Amino acid sequence: MTTTRSRPLLAVVYDAGSVPAGEIGSGLDELGEIVFLVPPGSAHVELMRPVMELLGEVRTLSGVPERDAALVRALRPDALFTFSEGMIRTAADLGAACGLPGHSPHTARLFTDKALQRRALREAGVERTRTRLVETPEAWPSALAAVGLPAIVKPVTGWCSRDTYSMRTPEEAEAAWAAVTGATAEAGWSPFVVEEFFEGRPSGPFGDYVSVESARTRDGIVHFALTGKTPVMPPFRGTGRIWPSPLPAAEEAEILDLVTRALEAVGTGPGLTHTEVKLTPGGPRVIEINGRISGYVNMMARESVGVDLVRAAGLIALGRDPGLGPFDFGGRVHFQYNNLAPLYPCRLEGVHGAERVRALPGVTAYRNFVRPGDELSGTSQTMTLDTVSGVCDSHESVIRTIEAARAALDFEFRSERGVHRVNGLDLHRDREEDVSPHGSLRA
Repeated sequence: MTTTRSRPLLAVVYDAGSVPAGEIGSGLDELGEIVFLVPPGSAHVELMRPVMELLGEVRTLSGVPERDAALVRALRPDALFTFSEGMIRTAADLGAACGLPGHSPHTARLFTDKALQRRALREAGVERTRTRLVETPEAWPSALAAVGLPAIVKPVTGWCSRDTYSMRTPEEAEAAWAAVTGATAEAGWSPFVVEEFFEGRPSGPFGDYVSVESARTRDGIVHFALTGKTPVMPPFRGTGRIWPSPLPAAEEAEILDLVTRALEAVGTGPGLTHTEVKLTPGGPRVIEINGRISGYVNMMARESVGVDLVRAAGLIALGRDPGLGPFDFGGRVHFQYNNLAPLYPCRLEGVHGAERVRALPGVTAYRNFVRPGDELSGTSQTMTLDTVSGVCDSHESVIRTIEAARAALDFEFRSERGVHRVNGLDLHRDREEDVSPHGSLRA
């Protein structure tokens, strides 16, 4: 017998790298019931399972497409979507199998395959980046020769700057390849791409790139925020976001036009996207398009303009109007800043100065994401220790507030060389080999 639901059922394909489960619950609660579809064997899912079970039903996928499609069809969800980079293809395949709106499997593949994405943008005339696919280790010399130096090597499928390295000299190219082959020796070989390096224009004290937060609704593509950035930490780890960006209106318009053409080139479907754009002396260049919200952007939208992007994603997936338009920042400048974990394996022993940060003018919140006792992997993948949120009257005040917050914080890490203390201003140069026997950084 067929049962009738009183509220819509929203299926969220969930794993690590997603908007936090708690934010998903609060964003979707008024729209309907939630079922989390999770992959088997995920340590993150097991950690978060108690939270998800408080918010809705949790179903574990098998990893077998036909069986998983049958499971979802039996659930009969009214919408299906994801906030997790690693689950974009799975969500698209399940949505297509069940006849639900969202990114198509083809577009999902373009979002998650950097080589195919570059090809799609090139064929549409959106950009001209020199790119070569390294499908096997033997293809490395020819790929590097075709692209030339300076260049970047990064995984075909990856996120958070994992295993991404710049190469300006033959020596750096040799070191980058050694790092790549070392990483794949542990996890097994997976393809990489070599791309030309975009030389950023001088942009200090801000970063030389921005991102565009967009939605495709039934009315078309809407760009609701152009996000300014703080400078990256090596090798390519993002540290912070600023709304509105410090760019002039004419340049913002040029960037938004580029992103619109890029999203159309990959055939983006109903849902949210995050596109990173490099600011070069020759104009804006697409770094990459992601078929989901960027990390922490929903938190920032809720805090700064009172918009819940999880709710907006749910409305889009249900075929309803999310009411998204360009954000109104009320003449003020909002920011988030993340301190990042070191690039060597260690354990966080302590964080000092949190109350000093919270007392700073312009700071509205300080949150820790890593607790004392947590092990830090030390890889090139971006791992955030915390976030500082705030609002100021000018972009200049934002930079001063971020620097004051960094200066107020001290982090203690334990590595093979013992315990040492690092000020927030020095995290960018914290290398294990520079730690003195006295537990401080050598000058």
